[in-house]
Amino acid sequence: MKKLGLIGGIGPESTLLYYKKITERVYKRENLFPPLLIESLDVHRVLSYCGQKDYAGLTAYLDKGITNLVAGGAQVVAMTGNTPHIVFDKLSEKSHVPLVSSVAVTAHYVAEQGLKRPLLLGTLFTMREDFFKKAFRDKGIEAIVPEEADQLKVHKFIEKELEAGSITETAQKYFSNLVEEMIGSHHIDTLILGCTELPILFKTMNISVPVVDVTDVHVEALIKAVTE
Repeated sequence: MKKLGLIGGIGPESTLLYYKKITERVYKRENLFPPLLIESLDVHRVLSYCGQKDYAGLTAYLDKGITNLVAGGAQVVAMTGNTPHIVFDKLSEKSHVPLVSSVAVTAHYVAEQGLKRPLLLGTLFTMREDFFKKAFRDKGIEAIVPEEADQLKVHKFIEKELEAGSITETAQKYFSNLVEEMIGSHHIDTLILGCTELPILFKTMNISVPVVDVTDVHVEALIKAVTE
């Protein structure tokens, strides 16, 4: 089995989910715990780079983490946050080992399900920038995002509450109303949880369309990458 390296801390809550899901699923299937390294970075620094559109700085910061993982023996590497995938192509060019993209594997999964109009929720950068939507367009899928005012609200809930592991009734009510309204007004056929903290919020919510947890899809792709 290949050694997996995770760029973690982006954010901390999602890193815990990745570790738990990967180790539990591999143990259940292979009766062993996988060799795994985590390089924990600072999610606030990542978001600061994105906010300033300092993508060269973001690339250098993440690339250093990847280099540390490879030096520790990682043979496959992935990031435990979706927002940093804004510079995935640059990181992949620099890397000496395969990087597995959560964005690419999610677009492939949604296409396989025959879905065409997903609602994409995530950080402001995930919703506003083109890297996630382009991956869907390349599969003939139109990813829909909320209006600007709601994008700002979604981002604030993620940054101020979910990144810290806090789930409030206010957040649950807001997201439920937003999603159901957009399902009706935009003919949405699936919901993409495009921030790795969102599954923590949505796991107790009932949504009237299929929900795609990017973390789950990514974890399955990572297990396949290290076991085949």
